[in-house]
Amino acid sequence: MEPVWLKQYPVEVPMHIDTRVAPSLVALVDEAFTKYADRVACRYMGQDFSYRRLDEASRALGAWLQAQGLVRGDRVAIMLPNMPQYPVAVAAVLRAGFVVVNVNPLYTPRELEHQLKDSGAKALIVLENVAHTFEQIRAQVPVQTVLLASLGEMLGFPKGLLVDAVVRHVKKLVPAFSLPGAVRFKEALAAGARLSLRPANPGPEDIAVLQYTGGTTGVSKGAVLLHRNLVANVLQSEAWFQPALKKMQPGEQLVQVCALPLYHIFGFNTNMMLGMRIGACNILIPNARDLPAMFKALAGLKFHSFPAVNTLFHAMVHHADFGTVDWSNLKISVGGGMSVHQATARLWLQKTGCPICEGYGLSETSPTVTCNPTDSTTFTGSIGLPMPDTELKLLDDAGNEVPAGQPGEIAVCGPQVMAGYWQRPDETAKVMTADGFFRTGDIGVIDERGYVRIVDRKKDMIMVGGFNVYPNEVEDVLTQMPGIMECAVVGVPDERNGETVKAVVVRRDESVTEEDIRAYCEQNLTGYKRPRLIEFRSELPKTAVGKVLRRQLRGPGQG
Repeated sequence: MEPVWLKQYPVEVPMHIDTRVAPSLVALVDEAFTKYADRVACRYMGQDFSYRRLDEASRALGAWLQAQGLVRGDRVAIMLPNMPQYPVAVAAVLRAGFVVVNVNPLYTPRELEHQLKDSGAKALIVLENVAHTFEQIRAQVPVQTVLLASLGEMLGFPKGLLVDAVVRHVKKLVPAFSLPGAVRFKEALAAGARLSLRPANPGPEDIAVLQYTGGTTGVSKGAVLLHRNLVANVLQSEAWFQPALKKMQPGEQLVQVCALPLYHIFGFNTNMMLGMRIGACNILIPNARDLPAMFKALAGLKFHSFPAVNTLFHAMVHHADFGTVDWSNLKISVGGGMSVHQATARLWLQKTGCPICEGYGLSETSPTVTCNPTDSTTFTGSIGLPMPDTELKLLDDAGNEVPAGQPGEIAVCGPQVMAGYWQRPDETAKVMTADGFFRTGDIGVIDERGYVRIVDRKKDMIMVGGFNVYPNEVEDVLTQMPGIMECAVVGVPDERNGETVKAVVVRRDESVTEEDIRAYCEQNLTGYKRPRLIEFRSELPKTAVGKVLRRQLRGPGQG
């Protein structure tokens, strides 16, 4: 029987994709470099980088890496923010037949040691600003080849020298480090330009990326993403974008704001790989937390696409500099990574005229599973419809499908689902069903039209006296209260009810009191859902991509 959601697809979106058009990410990247050679691939600190330039640099770097004795299938860790070296490094690693291991540059030494050991990475490409982190654990990990990148080195003379001088000596953003034998990224490019890349031509079943889960629910694990997984999701996203792309002028190049970290799977595939597939230009934002710098980078530029997470949308629309940017050309805003709150979505639409199309995905699904149609005119509050060739079902704890309209754990089957967790068959077995579905750990409901609504993380669900309380629902209500900037809701142990609801609140208006919040909740939430504990903080702890770390909120916090 045909899934109900297919009837809701916009006319431009096919029900199926043909993955034969690109057997690997390398085939996809090679085609982009040839087809779009003269187009701008990315813009960074006011300078444009063409597809041709990225092509030549990645060939040189790939040849240099091969000359270091790395063999096909070796893992290469990339610990860089959004900068031109990142797409160059990814293309080089893949073209040379190696596996990309994405690493968060904000990792602590402990987190970095775990990931480098677990992945068995033989080489590391790292920003000099965080090289001191690697220095502390170098002796404990298998990395033999180290490449050091700087923020300015790709910008040429004299701008590059000036940027690096300011970063190192004025802002003092490069802590002292000692890494004997490390090679400068630019030197490797120069040496590699004199060598020849031996094309590896990986196939669909070869591993492309080890994408480590955020670790918000336990030990960080490497999701094994094959070339076919990532290609499939690029093609699914390309199909899904068609209604929005139709709004552009014929022949006009899509320009995307790349504020999502490229080392995160959302930015990796939605910005970079999809961008390459359709010949887009990415405006690289090295640090999206520096909002004044981001607004300055966007001032005067024309752009069409802005993928982001709720926390970034929220921070931007409330910032004084929001109006300095021209939002009139924005055709698609994609929200993912976490739930988008209604209050944020409403304000974003009001200020930009472009609704947020919320989607849903995970590292294990390359990432996109569902998304709202890109011709939407309003924010739906749902995570949309399953992507082409994606099957979805909702399961109870025993693994049985739940009746229609009932909440259950979202299970996904499709070409974008990972091969498993890196060297952890036990963990893989916990999340994969016998018939090939991946259990996400998220609780959802599917309505009669096929739209999916996330109720919450299975592990974050709060049980109050036998009733389920879903933190997202309480958060959504609280963030619509005037005077509240953002909040997070968690369950804490309670002798009488098993658990009780705790809300950690960041105020926009300091005059808002605990009593005000309780009165608001009394109007908007049934008794067992109302927070019994309310704590005020100046900010919420978050991962680099902007997800709130709920586990850090269960105890008393600071300020």
